[in-house]
Amino acid sequence: MIQYISKPFKWFFKLEAASGLVLLFAAIAALIVSNSFLGQFYNEILEAYFSLGFAKFKIKLTVLHWINDVLMAIFFFLVSLEIKREFIQGELSNPKQALLPIVGAVGGMLVPALIYIVINFTNIETLRGWAIPSATDIAFSLGVLSLLGKRVPVSLKVFLTALAIIDDLGAIVIIAFFYSGNVQFIYLLLMLVSVIGLVILNRLNIRNFIPYLIIGIILWEFTHQSGIHATIAGVLLALTIPHKDNKKGHKDSLLIKLEHAISPYVLFGIMPIFAFANAGVSLDGLTLKTLMDPVPLGIVCGLFIGKQLGVFIFSYLSIKLKIAEMPSNSNWGVFYGVGVLTGIGFTMSLFVGNLAFIESTQYISGVKIGVLLGSLLSTVFGYILILLCSKK
Repeated sequence: MIQYISKPFKWFFKLEAASGLVLLFAAIAALIVSNSFLGQFYNEILEAYFSLGFAKFKIKLTVLHWINDVLMAIFFFLVSLEIKREFIQGELSNPKQALLPIVGAVGGMLVPALIYIVINFTNIETLRGWAIPSATDIAFSLGVLSLLGKRVPVSLKVFLTALAIIDDLGAIVIIAFFYSGNVQFIYLLLMLVSVIGLVILNRLNIRNFIPYLIIGIILWEFTHQSGIHATIAGVLLALTIPHKDNKKGHKDSLLIKLEHAISPYVLFGIMPIFAFANAGVSLDGLTLKTLMDPVPLGIVCGLFIGKQLGVFIFSYLSIKLKIAEMPSNSNWGVFYGVGVLTGIGFTMSLFVGNLAFIESTQYISGVKIGVLLGSLLSTVFGYILILLCSKK
């Protein structure tokens, strides 16, 4: 029974941990290219327009928007499949097990946002970035844990995975409600009709993905035109994919089949492409004064200080008040170290940063610098702390 429950998690963890290293290489490559003689070419490629379709049925976007709006919709589709599975059969399906990562995630979203708001309180424009330091990058954080091997108990790996998934859920809600444009109600109505069509397919227990995909593509276009960020279409599509939980296994589950099928392409294709396209920032003229600007300072403090404090304090109180239980075979030092690793924002933080300052592009470089530095500090400090506090 235990092996059956842990099997999806082990598969998931192996993929996420390995992809974290690929993400790291992609981010480093982006920094090297953007600060070399290829920097101008790098920016020109991302700003170039690319069309797909024919006649009136044609979508024309820049390469960067194809990555951030289309490819990332697939990323959000996968994330939402994972969230749905976790709530049906995974760690989040048991209220007692789910409570600690839920409480920790709430603290890990609230405290960084408050720190950012305090630092940017006097500037209405930069306040839009309040949600940037609230996210945790699953792939990067699990990648760091994988380097520590058996020093970290499985229970803490489960805790971090569940917390990061809840963080992603929080980020999805934030994007939908706070970082969408002027809503076009006609397209919103068409979105609703599309979702109803998907729900009908679910109710009929259609296990062929093609009908879902066709309506999903139409839903993406309606969402794109509605003013709501297009990646939300991936979320809505995922929530309608059928998943039957039974004792015989999940061989007949379309959700499990899709998750297994697209995970490698998302983790080793889409996410590194996103990292390469979004992590590139010119370091020319970067000084300590630049880092003290409100946007990068708020992000660094939010990710590196706010995340670890929020996750640990909220989790500590819930354990001491006996609302939740301490992960087995762990100690407070290692637990705190895992809390520090939640400050690795990267993918989702960069994504939210692009949305927050879509009309104030002068802040994007500060966002990238803040996210990279905050994530780096969290990685190094968290790794060292776990190394010192864990037993071989």
